[in-house]
Amino acid sequence: MESPPTSFPKSKIKVLLLENIHPNAVETFKKQNFQVELIAGALNEEQLKEKIKDVHILGIRSKTKVTHAALAVARRLLAIGCFCIGTDQVDLVAAEQAGIPVFNSPFSNSRSVAELIIGEIISLARRLPDKIREMHVGTWNKSAKACSEIRGKTLGIVGYGHIGSQLSVLAESMGMHVIFFDVIRIMPIGNAKPCHDLHTLLKTADYVTLHVPDTEHTRKMIGKDEIAMMKKGSYLLNASRGKVVDIPALKEALTSGHLGGAALDVFPVEPEENCKDFDSGLLGCPNTILTPHIGGSTEEAQEAIGKEVSEVLVDLINTGKTRGAVNFPEVELPFGGPQTHRVLNIHHNRPGVMRDVNFILSEFNVSGEILGTKKYVGYLIADVESAASTTIKERIAALPSSIRTRILY
Repeated sequence: MESPPTSFPKSKIKVLLLENIHPNAVETFKKQNFQVELIAGALNEEQLKEKIKDVHILGIRSKTKVTHAALAVARRLLAIGCFCIGTDQVDLVAAEQAGIPVFNSPFSNSRSVAELIIGEIISLARRLPDKIREMHVGTWNKSAKACSEIRGKTLGIVGYGHIGSQLSVLAESMGMHVIFFDVIRIMPIGNAKPCHDLHTLLKTADYVTLHVPDTEHTRKMIGKDEIAMMKKGSYLLNASRGKVVDIPALKEALTSGHLGGAALDVFPVEPEENCKDFDSGLLGCPNTILTPHIGGSTEEAQEAIGKEVSEVLVDLINTGKTRGAVNFPEVELPFGGPQTHRVLNIHHNRPGVMRDVNFILSEFNVSGEILGTKKYVGYLIADVESAASTTIKERIAALPSSIRTRILY
């Protein structure tokens, strides 16, 4: 049985997936009969500009940078899927202004990151980085000096979001006391206690772990002064963004013995592809765990992320729904029925736009309509009589305020 005709042939929708995105995402797109191109690694700006020109959906992880220049040549791009938590690798303002929603997976790898941090806390407490290195060169050094249990110790979580709160639960189950600091008022889970400011947390915690986004306010939020506030012999862990920690200041604190150890999974500058000459700036530091941004790199997390993000992108293509977009009005509308077509209009957010749009729509039967706005754009979904959809689309698209208009059926 043939599928009913659609407003745009699904076989012509091009999807570009970079950085080894999970195969279940590929399967999701291919079930829709989309064209899918896979590239194992990240692309630099010039490579991306060349590949993105005729792509409708772009899927990336954390290494590919989607810049204003790349977006400027993406003439057909309808959406970007970040198959990870972070979205700072995308110029979100430029994407919004171009009418391109950006989606991510805000919690699918939370458990994986939280488990890594728990493992690192135990490893640092028992000084495993030093013990492992010694054993690999034949040194047998059995000693309990500076080693401890984590039970009864205080964990300070900076950023109590999906990962921070999940970590809170795991840490409490292992007997740790949990305190946290967040710029947003958040309900504590279990017995966790909020701190009114970062400095209080730094002065109190035995272990400080960072779970914050990369913003102008978080870059180098842990510098020389903040590290000096931490308890002597305490530990610093970072699995958020590399620019959050001042690396030279951390190195000084580790080599001087002020900090008892550290674990870093992220770095200010990370290579675009695997290599054998990466310098973290912390090589040789005592009791220090260095990992190559693998917090969310488990099979379970990548499978969940692949499914979640690909399904959101398919929803956008098939229904226009933008629920979960990080830079775009979050809009969805139940379909108006078999006699309707759906008009999607992205426009500049300025006074008078809806007056002009509704003047056009007032001449026709409209079974449903919804509008959402952000700083730069507005997004309208309207279900209209099918016989008039092409006329309506053409007239709305001709408005000076329109960025992109398309029909769905």
